[in-house]
Amino acid sequence: MNELPEKDLPPGRHRLLKEHLMTEIRQETHQNEARARRPWLRPALVAGAVAAVTAVTLTFAVPSGSGESAPPAASPSSAPSAPSTSSAPQNAAALLEDIALAAEHADVPSDIRDDQFVYIKSKVAWSSQEGDGPAKLDPVHQRELWLSVDGKEQGMVHEPAVRSDDILLEAQTPGIPSNTDYRHLQTLPTDPDKMYAWLNKVSGDGSSNKDDANFVLVGDLARESLMPPAQAAALYRAAAKISGVFVIDDVVDAAGRHGIAVARVDAGERVELIFDKETKEFLGEREVAVKDLPYGFKKGDVTGSSAVLERTVVDGRGERP
Repeated sequence: MNELPEKDLPPGRHRLLKEHLMTEIRQETHQNEARARRPWLRPALVAGAVAAVTAVTLTFAVPSGSGESAPPAASPSSAPSAPSTSSAPQNAAALLEDIALAAEHADVPSDIRDDQFVYIKSKVAWSSQEGDGPAKLDPVHQRELWLSVDGKEQGMVHEPAVRSDDILLEAQTPGIPSNTDYRHLQTLPTDPDKMYAWLNKVSGDGSSNKDDANFVLVGDLARESLMPPAQAAALYRAAAKISGVFVIDDVVDAAGRHGIAVARVDAGERVELIFDKETKEFLGEREVAVKDLPYGFKKGDVTGSSAVLERTVVDGRGERP
């Protein structure tokens, strides 16, 4: 399979418009497709594209009410109502501590082998742009991802709504601090202050605002990867150190599930990391325009949406649970 070229970024930054973080791949037959890359993403991350898919909440079953039996989602393009932000004591720091505690006590297999793959099944709706036309939100569709546990093998993405072939992802380059294979994630700090320092180190040299880049990285790790419980808890406690984060009491993910979100506004878009209100498991992510954007979205438009339906470990690339 040919290595896929990357495309120039469209105007603006749609963080949830992604073939994102580690899956920065482009299909030659989709030359008009413009899926924005994270502004902090380093070329090394792209080259090692085993996908930053960190099951920070580390559950190995579909969260309650998720999966194919989930209630039908409202059209992601419909404008959501104005967010109802919570007040103390349910502030962002308190919610992130609850999320960290849930991640810390997640049941993760202790016998994961290097030759296995992390499998993640999700529903997604990315934004796309043809030529100089306005960006639009694509329909919700299914996405499956396989990631090498030790990062040494090629991963794979199966997203037939976007491309006809399974796309292989490059193995990760050893020794890069921003690698996100499971084995490397096991080496990350379990202390929140040290995890915050790691976020600052790997979240990109090109960002003009480290808080923006750090929050993006937390979301990328939460959405598509597998992280050990202690590191997952440290990540969420480190997220509480990011300025400008607030809580939204009710948010809907791409599968139609309602949850509570920690959110942050950046470059005209509100990025929402959505969690189950009871279990505090990660459900998905949504991005909403908070003003009219130069590439076509209007204030209130959903510009990206995702929902993790299943996350587990399998023996081979392409194998399903």
